[in-house]
Amino acid sequence: MKTIVIGVMPQEQIRARAIAIAKGEYKPKPGEPKIWFTSMKSVAEVLSDQNRALLKVIRETNPDSMAVLAKATGRQPGNLSRTLKTMSRYGLVELQREKTHVRPVVKATEFRILAAA
Repeated sequence: MKTIVIGVMPQEQIRARAIAIAKGEYKPKPGEPKIWFTSMKSVAEVLSDQNRALLKVIRETNPDSMAVLAKATGRQPGNLSRTLKTMSRYGLVELQREKTHVRPVVKATEFRILAAA
């Protein structure tokens, strides 16, 4: 499974970096984070023990839908949906829309976190 590199730095620096990339003034190097958080607290919330366990269940069971995953984990569908949407925004999970349902697919189960002091 792929390892995702996560970066942590203040919002202003993330914005300045994105603008420099868009202007062509900066080209990200291989291995640099593609996912950014503004604090270690937000990283900890998204990659909590419970959420990492959820990623493991998705990877191991390969559920056909969120309803199947909700049954497998014992979590409420609404809560599960919110958690997966948040993880999707950060690129940790892909929510594949199929005819009548949404299928969660794990993008990574290993993470490397780089934080600037």
